[in-house]
Amino acid sequence: MEHRSAPPMFAPRQDRPLADLVAEHRALREAGAVHLVHRIFGLPERIPLRRLRGTDLWYVVLELPEGSRIEYQLEVVRGGQRSRFNDPLNPRVARSPVGDSSACYAHGYVVPDWTMFDPEARPGSLADMVVPSRALRRDTRVTLYLPARFRRSARYPLLIVHDGGDYLKFASAKTVLDNLIHRLDVAELVGAFVYPGDRLAEYANSAAHARYLTAELLPRLESELPLAGRPGGRCLMGSSFGAVASLATAYRYPKVYGSLLLQSGSFVFTDIGNDHGGGPVFEPVVRFINRYRAAPRRVADRLFVSCGVYEPLIVPNRSMVPVFEGAGMTVRYVEARDGHSWEDWRDRLRAGLSWIFPGPQKFYYELSGGCFG
Repeated sequence: MEHRSAPPMFAPRQDRPLADLVAEHRALREAGAVHLVHRIFGLPERIPLRRLRGTDLWYVVLELPEGSRIEYQLEVVRGGQRSRFNDPLNPRVARSPVGDSSACYAHGYVVPDWTMFDPEARPGSLADMVVPSRALRRDTRVTLYLPARFRRSARYPLLIVHDGGDYLKFASAKTVLDNLIHRLDVAELVGAFVYPGDRLAEYANSAAHARYLTAELLPRLESELPLAGRPGGRCLMGSSFGAVASLATAYRYPKVYGSLLLQSGSFVFTDIGNDHGGGPVFEPVVRFINRYRAAPRRVADRLFVSCGVYEPLIVPNRSMVPVFEGAGMTVRYVEARDGHSWEDWRDRLRAGLSWIFPGPQKFYYELSGGCFG
C-alpha cells in the first residue's frame, strides 16, 4: 500500500469536491508524519508510513493474507495538528452509519456479484409501517420487504432484522434478497427491518425490546400477512449489538424463533473479575452473556454465526460456538478475513440465509399443500 501525488494503482474519486482533494494532497506534501489508521485486531492501531527522501511519496508495506478486505484512513501530522481522511487516490469506499473509510482489497477478495444490482432479478417491494409499542413506549418504524412474486395464497418465512435501516442502506439488503431469491438460493420470504430508538439500551438484553418483538410486532405481522406462523419459519437477525438483541430475545422466548442469524455478536464476557474493557454500555451485555455461559440453554434450533478475524470480537464469538452447541443447537460458524463492518456482514448473507431458509422447495408451500415445521 502506498501513497504519492501520481497514483500507482488508483484514480482519484470523482464524487468528491476538488477543494477537498487539493487540501488533502497539500496536507500529505507538507506532513511531518503520516499513519495508516485501521481496526485490524492484532496490529498497532496506527502504522507509520515512510517518506521516500526527496519526494512526496509516503509508503508502507503491509502483507495481507489472500482474500482479505480491510478499511482504513490516513492520519496526517502537520504543524503539531492531526487530521484524518480517506485515501484520496483510492476510489474504493466503505460506508457506515459512523462515516466512510477507504477499503483495500487483497488478492483473492472479490465483491460478490449477488450483492450488486441484477437486471434479471425481479425486484421485491419495500413499504414502511408504524407499530405502536406499549413495551417501548413509542411508535416504532418497520420496513417490510415483500418478494417480487408475493401473493396471499402462499405462506412465507419471516426474517426480522435488527438495525434494519442500516442493513438496507449499508449492506444492500434489498438487492441481496432480490438476487438470492431470483437465483433460488433462498426461499421467498418476508423481511421486517426494525429500527431502534435508544439502540445501546434496547439491544443490550432489554426485556422491553424482546416483548416488543414477540408480543407486539410478531402478532401484528402474522395477523396481516400470510406467514408460516411456526418457529421453523421465523428468524431473528442482527450484527454487533443487534446480534445480542437477537440472542436475548430468543433467550426470553425460547420456543418462538427457530433460527438466529448472528453477525459479529458483541458477546463480551468475563471469566474472572469485572474488567471487560467495553465500558458502561456493555455492562448489561456482560451480565447476560456471563449468565448464559454459566447455564446455557437451547433458545432456537439453528444458529448461523459469523465474525471477521480482524475484529476484537473474534475471540468472544469463537468462544460462544461450543457453548451454543453444548446447549443442543445446530450451529454453522463462518469466519472471514475482514473486520467489524457492514460489507463483511453483507458478504456473509448468502451463506447465512441460504442455510436458514434454503431454496423455495423447503420453505414455500401453497396453503393447501403444507406448512412449516
